[in-house]
Amino acid sequence: MTNGDRNQVVLVDETDNVVGYEEKYAAHKNPVPLHRAISVVIYDQGRKRMLLQKRVGSKPTWPLYWSNAVCTHPMDGESYEDCAHRRLKEEFGFDTKLEEKYRFTYEADYDGEWGEHEFDVVFTGVYEDSVKPNPEEVAEYKWIDIQELEKDLQENPKLYTPWFKMIIESLG
Repeated sequence: MTNGDRNQVVLVDETDNVVGYEEKYAAHKNPVPLHRAISVVIYDQGRKRMLLQKRVGSKPTWPLYWSNAVCTHPMDGESYEDCAHRRLKEEFGFDTKLEEKYRFTYEADYDGEWGEHEFDVVFTGVYEDSVKPNPEEVAEYKWIDIQELEKDLQENPKLYTPWFKMIIESLG
């Protein structure tokens, strides 16, 4: 059960203790306070392809950049895993078993005004059925061969969100 709303992020310290709350867009203006986030990576059954989304153009940070299937912020009182399942359904119209892989903290500046500073919990899952992308969240999507993705990340790193590049590096 959650206590929060979607327009607020949970501010935390480096060990994930809650230190406050802030409106979502205000929390992404520099200097960006550390806040909770989740990232979901979805593989096909053979783990040879990955589901990517291109973020909608209305996002203030990294609009129209390619990224992992889902990334968002848990609401107050919502577990990281519940948040990941909720957003999979909201953004792609499906749910699947997820496994928490690791947690990390990162900072990234988008344009001097906007940025990220997140305590990010990364989940992976396997799915290979139809997807129904939400056009309010997903500008485009694709299943990409992981070797092709790794090559494109080297050749065109500016097409991808900074956290996605860090996740790919960590997942190997």
